[in-house]
Amino acid sequence: MSEHQLNATARKDEGKGASRRLRHAGQVPAIVYGGSAAPESIQVEHNHLWHISQNEWFYASILTLNVDGKGQRVLLRDMQRHPFKQQIMHLDFQRIDENEAIRFNVPLHFLNQEKSPAGKTAGVIVTHELNEITIVCLPRNLPEFIEVDLSALTAGDIVHMSALKLPEGVTLPALKLGKEHDLAVVIAKHARGQEEDTAAPEAGAEVPSTKAAKAAAAPAAAPAKKK
Repeated sequence: MSEHQLNATARKDEGKGASRRLRHAGQVPAIVYGGSAAPESIQVEHNHLWHISQNEWFYASILTLNVDGKGQRVLLRDMQRHPFKQQIMHLDFQRIDENEAIRFNVPLHFLNQEKSPAGKTAGVIVTHELNEITIVCLPRNLPEFIEVDLSALTAGDIVHMSALKLPEGVTLPALKLGKEHDLAVVIAKHARGQEEDTAAPEAGAEVPSTKAAKAAAAPAAAPAKKK
């Protein structure tokens, strides 16, 4: 597991007005909570934060959050974005205990789909039903992602959660709830054809000629008017 760091500064001002002033100054208000310490209000430099927020690991890794030079291990639990601007509005970080299991969503990486029999077969559609999955593990075992090898995928296959190869110390809590929670992760199926459903004529049945068919379909001629 890679180590990623983020620098922050403690802040004392609270409220919407203070948060608005921070954003105008290029800072993002945030909070750190959890563990034995009290919740702490902090601020993070926006441009650097925006840059690292483009990386997948930012959402699925344990971060070392340095607040005024003092490091603490945290997970990103919530991030609020502006509805239309490229701006991060607020962050929530949770402190972690190295000896306490955590529940977290991690992304799935799909490998070798184009090399699989299903990927090479015309008319077969491979759908990713899940793009992330909820796991439980100790912080030291937290993976940044879980790989799903599709090299053997064939048309008609369904890859369920129970078929995933998990790193050591990682479990899927959903599987403890019963078979109905063993959701499909990947499905390979044939695309539906758009052919018309035309029934073949029975043996011995006469097929009307084109002229006869048109005559049968044409409306009866109107009677001639009397002079």
